[in-house]
Amino acid sequence: MVDKVQLRNRKGSVGIESFRGRLRLHLPRQLFDGQNKYLTLGLTDTPENQKLAEQKVHQIELDIEAGCFDETLDKYKPQRHLSIVKPSAQKVSTISELWDEYIDYKRQSLKPTTLDKLAVLEKHIKRCPYQLLDEPIKIRLALLQQTTNSQVKDVLMYLSAACKWGMKHGLVTNNPFDGMYNELPKHKWQDDSQPNAFSEEEKQKIIQAFRNHKPTKGIGYSYYAPFVEFLFLTGCRPSEAIGLQWKHVISDCSRITFEGALVQVGNGERVRVNGSKNNKKRVFNCNQKLQQLLIQIKPENPEPESLVFPSPEGLSIHYRNFSRRAWDKIVDSLVERKTTPYSCRDTFISEQIAKGVPTAVVAKWCDNSVEMIEQKYLDNKVLEQMKPL
Repeated sequence: MVDKVQLRNRKGSVGIESFRGRLRLHLPRQLFDGQNKYLTLGLTDTPENQKLAEQKVHQIELDIEAGCFDETLDKYKPQRHLSIVKPSAQKVSTISELWDEYIDYKRQSLKPTTLDKLAVLEKHIKRCPYQLLDEPIKIRLALLQQTTNSQVKDVLMYLSAACKWGMKHGLVTNNPFDGMYNELPKHKWQDDSQPNAFSEEEKQKIIQAFRNHKPTKGIGYSYYAPFVEFLFLTGCRPSEAIGLQWKHVISDCSRITFEGALVQVGNGERVRVNGSKNNKKRVFNCNQKLQQLLIQIKPENPEPESLVFPSPEGLSIHYRNFSRRAWDKIVDSLVERKTTPYSCRDTFISEQIAKGVPTAVVAKWCDNSVEMIEQKYLDNKVLEQMKPL
């Protein structure tokens, strides 16, 4: 939820907003082709920081009037060293104080999905009845009483990281949470996560089912058939396909560059992030089938910034809605088990390795490590169906 601080109401002005207790600027949409654009300041919402935000607003509006507005926003981004620690390196004594300092320092380098996760963990930290850093056992027990083992494990892991950072910058003298999170049971996904690839027969049934879907009213799910086939042909993450723009596809559609994604945070807001999940950019050479698919859906003169797979409304695909409606309705009844669009990634990886492509190459194609490929994506069910050459 965004609480707006109403400082100016005239059209085209820069607005100040409080988002999850932090200040950000809402820039005029006219400057960005009608799209909402925000500049995060990395400041908590306090009267003093609102004055700093007003100074930033004044600077930006002067540049707009003078015709020298920096569209990259680099000129207006807060300098990281300004929010590192208190000037006197004053010691902190509570987990909440340490958390605030740590997140303020890290905020500019974290992806929206990570910030979204940390906002949940922060609630547990702030609610904890024991706050002093010198009572870690009490903190651990209190956290276990107010949330799940998995959430407590994450909180303790980040508190340990915050203490290590705090020691480096003179805010704390030791790390009372060091290794504590390892004493809790593994996350469920670490124990139970199994690859869920489709067989070749299932894959073809799914693609045909999307192609042939005819609704009783409205837009049919056949609209998503190219998107689904693309997931099967590339093994990319759904967020990478959703965020793919025509500037990432060379003119003859023989090569794709994956260098970002559109992810959903908070209440469904979609945010573009640069780099992959592992902060990498990768080039993917298209086989003939993938090249033909892209050629078929490519507009005559595509705008470089246009999405390759827009939603029926011309916006970005809403992954959660697509998964719950189109995917669940069509796929689960076909394969008689619960799957997600990520199963396309499992399928691509398992197929390629079964065909003899080295695991290291597949790992490069899919932006993962060999270890993760073998542990989390390679489905032995697919390998069992293959016959030796």
